[in-house]
Amino acid sequence: MNLQVLMFYQDDPKKCTAAKMVKFGIAKNIKKIGNKGLVLDPFSEKTLLPSDKSLINSIIGIDCSWTLADQAFSKKFNGIKRKLPPLLAGNPINYSKLNKLTTAEALSASLFILGFRDDALAILDKFKWGHTFYELNQNLLDEYSKLESEDQIDIILKEYGLSNQ
Repeated sequence: MNLQVLMFYQDDPKKCTAAKMVKFGIAKNIKKIGNKGLVLDPFSEKTLLPSDKSLINSIIGIDCSWTLADQAFSKKFNGIKRKLPPLLAGNPINYSKLNKLTTAEALSASLFILGFRDDALAILDKFKWGHTFYELNQNLLDEYSKLESEDQIDIILKEYGLSNQ
């Protein structure tokens, strides 16, 4: 699966996971999004499901600051927009906050849900805290990778004592 990032350059470059992924050749920095690209959009109406794999040829992370996210995502992007189901951040800045993921965490989670488990874990291996993200979310990611409909998400979250936000 092609991984791409659209960079807004709003974060500390030393802590930018998207920049690190580009540097390591894991993701490609792009300026334009194709129609078959899956755009990870936390404000999307639809949640990423394993069946979305057949619709796409790449996954695009929009790399922006969480404090400016509404502004960044107010822009019109091409592609297929999906939000991730609820996950806990493993990064040191937003540790254990629901849905406050880095671009690397979001791309890794997407790969996991779409069935690319080894690729997902390879991304996390590039970050000191990557194993923490996986450990916090391992069971949820396993459950999400079996989803057949968005309706099942609330059931999973109740089982884990999390509320859908």
